[in-house]
Amino acid sequence: MRTRIRGRYWRRNPLRRRSDVVEAWTKVLVALLLFVAAPALGAATAWWGHGQAQAIVAEQRAERHHVRATVVDRTLGTLSTGELGGQHTYRATVHWKAPDGTEKSTTARVPADTRHGDTVDVWLDSRGQSVPPPSDSAEIWQHSATIGSFTTIGTVLTALLAHRAVRAVAMRHRMAEWDRDWALTEPQWTHRRA
Repeated sequence: MRTRIRGRYWRRNPLRRRSDVVEAWTKVLVALLLFVAAPALGAATAWWGHGQAQAIVAEQRAERHHVRATVVDRTLGTLSTGELGGQHTYRATVHWKAPDGTEKSTTARVPADTRHGDTVDVWLDSRGQSVPPPSDSAEIWQHSATIGSFTTIGTVLTALLAHRAVRAVAMRHRMAEWDRDWALTEPQWTHRRA
């Protein structure tokens, strides 16, 4: 039968070693890191990432504008999973009217089921080139949650690896203490000369 003694590392007793105290304090520190610091650091990083992503999206919205364009010609090429929400797309030539009434055209990615004459949404930059649409709020939150989660996981793994290293060093010191103590005790028990 095994008996657990609470607080055995904290009480003064002749069997308590310095390595026991170091290991006990390490457990307290690791618990604080796991349950307080890692989530707080993850939340702070997610909040920072959210602010950065919002700034990038605001910049994208300022640089890009949306037009309704008509598909004129499908460009030969293979289907790919493009920027349009993960659906299959292909390149097509599209036409639209600028605010001044002039006819403009460019090559843009359109959904695979789009036919000649269909109207599609196209995002353009200041030079009139087709660009992906700005990120929406769901993508911003996904980005923030990903950054926060990976920061938390990284902090947890670092704390656990550090704890493992401290335990290994403490065990090595504990074994060295046992060897020293046994070298002093063995001659008394076995009546041998060291």
